Amino acid sequence: MNSPRQQAITAEEEVVEICRNLIRIDTSNFGNNDSRGERRAAEYVAALMAEAGANPEIFESSPGRASVVGRIEGQDPSLPALVVHGHLDVVPAQAEDWTVDPFSGEIKDGLIWGRGAVDMKDMDAMILAVMRSMHRNGQRPQRDIVYAFFSDEEAGGDYGAGWLVQKHPELFDGATEAISEVGGFSSTINGRRAYFLQTAEKGINWLRLQATGRAGHGSQINDDNAVARLAGAVSRIGAHQWPIEYTKTTRAFLDGVSEMTGVEFDEDNPQTLLDELGTVARFVGATLQNTSNPTALKAGYKHNVIPGHAEAMIDCRTLPGQDELVLETLRGLAGDSVNIVTDHADISLEVPFSGDLVESMVANLKAEDPDAVVLPYMLSGGTDNKSLARLGITGYGFAPLRLPADLDFTGMFHGVDERVPVDALQFGVRVLHRLISTY
Repeated sequence: MNSPRQQAITAEEEVVEICRNLIRIDTSNFGNNDSRGERRAAEYVAALMAEAGANPEIFESSPGRASVVGRIEGQDPSLPALVVHGHLDVVPAQAEDWTVDPFSGEIKDGLIWGRGAVDMKDMDAMILAVMRSMHRNGQRPQRDIVYAFFSDEEAGGDYGAGWLVQKHPELFDGATEAISEVGGFSSTINGRRAYFLQTAEKGINWLRLQATGRAGHGSQINDDNAVARLAGAVSRIGAHQWPIEYTKTTRAFLDGVSEMTGVEFDEDNPQTLLDELGTVARFVGATLQNTSNPTALKAGYKHNVIPGHAEAMIDCRTLPGQDELVLETLRGLAGDSVNIVTDHADISLEVPFSGDLVESMVANLKAEDPDAVVLPYMLSGGTDNKSLARLGITGYGFAPLRLPADLDFTGMFHGVDERVPVDALQFGVRVLHRLISTY
């Protein structure tokens, strides 16, 4: 039986409490199966889900790598299920770089501060608050809702969504669509709010360049130097200019911005139109071309020793349908004497900006913000929707937040002083409640 406080609390009040509690659980993911706190977070989430009648189960892919999945039956068993999912892990934070303790969940200036406030414990909290509110009020969704909170998203999902899809696909039986991060947030364009609904995301290729050569004394002439060979490859890849290319999603997005601003969409020079987006310009600009960024170098151990081996890491993000073309280009840039190994790869996605779910998402945003414009956009990163796509589930990014015009929201993903407005979370709860209870 619910306590008097549980009976009285509203979803808009509870979302703040849950978000802060989640932030206080340090779930830093360092990659290579090195993480902390995911099991503790999973147990916290599972307890909240159990109180809401979601019958949660905790699954561990490896000790401590915990995900939680539960299902609430809908009123109409003939309707396909909807997956509503988030991830519990966060990227690490260097406390000395932050204005506040990154794991404090502090409320300051009307915002909740901390690692995960944006990516994505805010959405986790909204999902849980809506689930619990519907249970308290005796509301059942129209269709089955599969609620999932995954581990390991920040390192590619091999120990989270990817593992569950492979080992326990039955958890998602009957589901055809999904919603999660990174979409539904607002940006002010030409004095008007536009909400970015994510309908595409780039593919991921985390690559390792490997060069070998003749080890020797640093004072000697060496024309078979692994470091020099690798440096040339890294320099060529880092300097490569990928061409601007448009998909259905990016073209529709820029057409919409052009209509809002009156600035012509020039396919040969989209920068003029991107400039109208303010702080979001870089976030969106990265979706207009493939990218291949060198991120790490490793070679040698002493000034006077030429090593026989050198390595570099490349973070490559690909437009839909261009994985093989990009890899072929990178092989040519690296040269025959540098080997390219794939450490992690995942698919790109592009789904229609149409259909009943999209119409419902748009309608429920407009119910809270009638003058809003809703645009499809592509994410330059990746989400757990990639894993669900292997089961034929069409995924969208929809974590609705109405944001102030002066907040650099997209700049806080994996950034310092991550924070989310309290009233934006409460807005999101209202939108999600409408969507989950009526769709």
